[in-house]
Amino acid sequence: MKFGLLKDIKNGEFRTIVTPAEVEAIVSDGHEVYVQRGAGLGAGFADEQYAQEGAKLVDTMEEIYATCDLVTKVKELEPCEFPLLRENQIVLTCIHPAAHPQEVQALLDSKCIAFTAEDAHRYGSPNCEAAGKQGALMGLESLQSIHGGKGKFVNGLGGAPGIKALVIGGGTVGRAVTTVLHALGAWVTVMDINIGTLRDIGKQFNEEVNTQISNRYNLKKLLPEIDVVYNCVRWPKDAKEFMIDREMVRSMEKGSVIVDISNDVGAIETFHETTHADPRYIEEGVVHYCVSNIPGAIAQSTSIAYAASMLPHFRSILNNGVAAACVKDGFLRRSLTAYKGYLTHEETSAIQGRPWIRPEDILEIADQKLDFAPPATGTRSNNFIQS
Repeated sequence: MKFGLLKDIKNGEFRTIVTPAEVEAIVSDGHEVYVQRGAGLGAGFADEQYAQEGAKLVDTMEEIYATCDLVTKVKELEPCEFPLLRENQIVLTCIHPAAHPQEVQALLDSKCIAFTAEDAHRYGSPNCEAAGKQGALMGLESLQSIHGGKGKFVNGLGGAPGIKALVIGGGTVGRAVTTVLHALGAWVTVMDINIGTLRDIGKQFNEEVNTQISNRYNLKKLLPEIDVVYNCVRWPKDAKEFMIDREMVRSMEKGSVIVDISNDVGAIETFHETTHADPRYIEEGVVHYCVSNIPGAIAQSTSIAYAASMLPHFRSILNNGVAAACVKDGFLRRSLTAYKGYLTHEETSAIQGRPWIRPEDILEIADQKLDFAPPATGTRSNNFIQS
């Protein structure tokens, strides 16, 4: 098969989903690899490094789409790419389908086969770890006086106390944030809705961080004394209320910081997305840092980890075909988003009101021994396509 790596064109995106190491592996499997020039440059990988491992370099994304059976990149598709999609072509990228109805429509109209990479990680995405660790540092930077923050140092100075940080969400992102803050000596509280998760976090950090159940009562009580809040929760897109509303933001001290790593509309009322070029704004006296692609700031480290985690999926699809690959790996199967004109992504069905069909049904593999994977989100849909 012909495998194509695109150069990401989203503003502020420097990562790549394939490094020269993955090219070597895919070529050794007997496949052709095409790389758009500059695809890895932002992460420190020169075109020549890809060519040395057997890749064929091309100039444009049009050439990649016209030539390749499987096309990949880091971020969601841009509107200029929609007309380039081909029937039966395989696309694997971070589609974020539930939040992008136009992109979903383009995938369905093209009758391509699309996987959303963010749902395909068995052990948590390296991008989530990167977002958490780098996001922790961005929050500390945002506390500096030069950015409108309180001007407090993370673990204090002689005679001056350090910061109090609140991490909401105890998953991969939240634990990554906590790892950095704890190592730097911050006073940290982690909130989650799962008592088992909180117990695990207590053990992980030798009971040196505080833990609380996440609910509005506890948030309202704690926020006025917190210097920096990190939102690490994947907020339901159909939620009827904010996790942190404007009044709760107003209760925080002036110069406090909110870092919205999850970047989900609806979680924090004062949220709006920012970019690396203009990352902060102040609302209700609180500094907000809401960059959607924080891992892009550490593009090389993130790309190496991310590409290594995605390589097994690439090889399985290329070597075995889509159906067999989805039998072998339930996490890949649940990430199938569109298949030859049919929606196969449950959360997108629920949020956008579109009928869907389960991946195992459209692929006709339901009677086989399938690798198990839990649903990617808690959002359910019974709006099935009627045969």
